[in-house]
Amino acid sequence: MDGTVLVADDDRSIRTVLTQALTRAGCKVQATSSLTTLMRWIGEGLGDAVITDVMMPDGNGLEMLPKIAELRPGMPVIVISARSTVMTAIRAARSDAWDYMPKPFDLPDLMARTARALDSRGNAPARASAPVRPPDLPLIGKSTPMQSLFRSIAAAVQSDLPIWIAGEQGSGKSLVARIIHDASARHAQPFIRMAPPDLSTDGAAAALLAEAGAGTIFLDGLDDADAAAQARLIYMMDAAEAQQARVCFMAAAQSGQDLRSDLYYRLAGAVIEVPPLRERREDIALLATHFLYLAEEAGAPPRRLEPKALDFLRAHDWPGNVRELQHVAGRLAWAGRAPLVSAAEAAALLQSGPPTTTALPGETLPGAVARHVQRYFDLHDGDLPPEGLYQRLLPEFEAPLIRIALEAAGGNQLRCAALLGLNRNTLRKKMTALDIQVTRSPKMM
Repeated sequence: MDGTVLVADDDRSIRTVLTQALTRAGCKVQATSSLTTLMRWIGEGLGDAVITDVMMPDGNGLEMLPKIAELRPGMPVIVISARSTVMTAIRAARSDAWDYMPKPFDLPDLMARTARALDSRGNAPARASAPVRPPDLPLIGKSTPMQSLFRSIAAAVQSDLPIWIAGEQGSGKSLVARIIHDASARHAQPFIRMAPPDLSTDGAAAALLAEAGAGTIFLDGLDDADAAAQARLIYMMDAAEAQQARVCFMAAAQSGQDLRSDLYYRLAGAVIEVPPLRERREDIALLATHFLYLAEEAGAPPRRLEPKALDFLRAHDWPGNVRELQHVAGRLAWAGRAPLVSAAEAAALLQSGPPTTTALPGETLPGAVARHVQRYFDLHDGDLPPEGLYQRLLPEFEAPLIRIALEAAGGNQLRCAALLGLNRNTLRKKMTALDIQVTRSPKMM
């Protein structure tokens, strides 16, 4: 590498490591613990690239990026931050940062990015004009897969390309779509989430396009789109192109293997992979703690996890991903009053699987349900359970009914809705809320 790198970080050990590594690579380095000093160096024309922390004793590194771009257009700035959230990545991208990396960072990766930054001198990044919404968004994780996802989201925010969001059920695809919309220039325009099979006619597609305007149409559950629905989606996208509409299309699917190739390539302008929870187990403690706090805010007793209880959570495979963890954490929050969730409590919940209402020999279904409810009361050792019991227990009875009916219908949601006597949209909402995944089968009862 050739050039001078300015390093700003209030952590002496990070300054030392970066100075030594960059010097060995052939760079000159000037390091400081002060943003004021960094800005003075930049104003004096020093340096060819910058590596800066966000939270510094005398200011915020992100807030300095527009000033750096004004003083030194095209000067690449790499932001490093211990606040490893999607909002940090988005704000870094929108504030003219050349790149963003979380702490703790991988030193060889940072060195490679610095080399590319030095090679890019003079090529200033384009800057979007829409503001980022200030509230923290519930997409959480410090793992390598999540940091990669955050960077992909930050890049997608700057683009008007159609976006394909792939990932397993319950991994957070809908949340990613919403974050991209809310942080983009379309944030004040409509965000319309719809299921492709609900486009019953080309007229409905045209009406949807008109309603969306310059906003976002999020096509959720493309795996469930039959040939007719896919044809209407192609019609809608062709109509949008012909009208030079400014609408952005996003689509979510688990695999998309049954999708027409021409539809896929229309939608996959950018592809974002949402990692399953089992591939980022180091995030489980952070997520579980977050969900316990949410339950506490909703009225549950304050509870935290013992280290061994966390071990059980990390060892679980989480087929339902983050949504399953949210449900498990909620049940742990409401099921006991002890301040700490024990390892035995977590193990019993995870090893037992979803609560069942299996009948004993000769027992009626109402009897099995009564036994299940009585057991729930017994777990509270004579105390009344927390309020809101109806809304907590009702999903446990609905879920097996819908799962079994869906399996009997071979995964066909229209037939399952008719079997249950529900509206199709009502069924889909319940499946989302209960984290029920579709398993297709050629056989139906």
